[in-house]
Amino acid sequence: MALATGGLASGGDRAFAHPSPAADRAGVPAAARAAATGGVVLAAPVAGADTLPTTAGLQRDLAQVLQDRGLGGLNFAIADGSTSRLLYGSGENTPATPASTTKLLTAVAALSLIPADTRISTRVVKGAAPGEITLVGGGDPTLSALPADRIQVGGLPVDAETAPASLAELARQTATALKAAGTGTVKLGYDTSLYSGPLLHKENDYANIAPVTPLMADEGKVDPTATIDAPSRYTDPADQTAETFAGLLKAQGITVDGKAQQASAAQGAQQLAEVKSPTIARLVERTLTTSDNTLAEALARQAALAAHEPASFDGAVAAVTEALQKLGVPMNGVVLGDGSGLYTGNLISPLVLAKVLSVAASPEHPELRPVLTGLPIAGFTGTLRTRFGASSGAQEAAGIVRAKTGTLADSGVYTLAGTVVDADGRVLVFAFMNKSTDGAATRAATDRAAARLAACGCR
Repeated sequence: MALATGGLASGGDRAFAHPSPAADRAGVPAAARAAATGGVVLAAPVAGADTLPTTAGLQRDLAQVLQDRGLGGLNFAIADGSTSRLLYGSGENTPATPASTTKLLTAVAALSLIPADTRISTRVVKGAAPGEITLVGGGDPTLSALPADRIQVGGLPVDAETAPASLAELARQTATALKAAGTGTVKLGYDTSLYSGPLLHKENDYANIAPVTPLMADEGKVDPTATIDAPSRYTDPADQTAETFAGLLKAQGITVDGKAQQASAAQGAQQLAEVKSPTIARLVERTLTTSDNTLAEALARQAALAAHEPASFDGAVAAVTEALQKLGVPMNGVVLGDGSGLYTGNLISPLVLAKVLSVAASPEHPELRPVLTGLPIAGFTGTLRTRFGASSGAQEAAGIVRAKTGTLADSGVYTLAGTVVDADGRVLVFAFMNKSTDGAATRAATDRAAARLAACGCR
């Protein structure tokens, strides 16, 4: 749950079935490493499976797990992953607080609006006067000031596809260009004009999410190596990033005169240096696997820019809503106030979540496949790494269920929406939305329900 800066420039395959739990030479499960690095993580579904579960079969085979008191107040929907046809549900049309499953809507909208190979640029350009340069934020929340060998995503080291852009490399390029022009001292400005509207999320706590600015390094973390879910964040990530950049320039032999100041880059200003993020596809996977709130809001703003909406909370909501409507997702009754799901006023029904997942699974929309490859793998990756174990009684579904979690513990919200391949090899999508006062019991009961769905043919 976390996020740094750049502008758009056009850069966890089969998404269903059973990853091998075999560990690689580093001792990391192969499925987990593949998901973290954006590689192929799942085998193809069973061929020739063309028999849908029946509503009666689902009612019969899921009856016991759905009566579990641990589920609290449950609304749910189960649908065919290929056609989005509803197979079984209860309260499936009732909007409920989705928590981080909101990120599914953000991810689908972003990939529908932005080519998957697009990368976000962070640039340095010449300023308005001689000896002035401007660091321009383009909305890449994964820009890092850390050396590559110290960067981890989801507890795993990055590779060439997932490594974030380097602030040190941007400083090196800038220093090289300045020295070639005979410039050894500069005044540094930084431009955050790409975004508009409030910087702070309605639920801002400088921990679960950073101020939403187009310029930040290491997601605004005070400790950029922090791996906890809600690390401390800077109150002004853009200013801190500019100061860090000034220090990196100094290390390259360039003197920065005074403190970095906010500035606006001139239209068409000469570019001195540029670094680029991983592709939008990889950023979507990272967002979903790790439930990264700051990155989700950045993707929502990139969607807004692509849709010619203001890069603000409201503009992002408008862009996401319109994009999903164009994909055939029924948005009546959906209320969105952000792209991450931290907003407690969001409302989405189980049927809408199931529809979003089935659209992502549709062969008609291969551009949306990173939504599926980014879903955490039960028992292996991201927010499902410690779930679907023996203590929950759902261990038989480890490596089979892929799903996005959503938790707002203070509000008693526990959601799980994802995909399974059932016993007959049919891809199903599901959304379980719970209100409960016992989070541990609810998560375990939800895991058992998803595991039972994966195990049955339900005909």
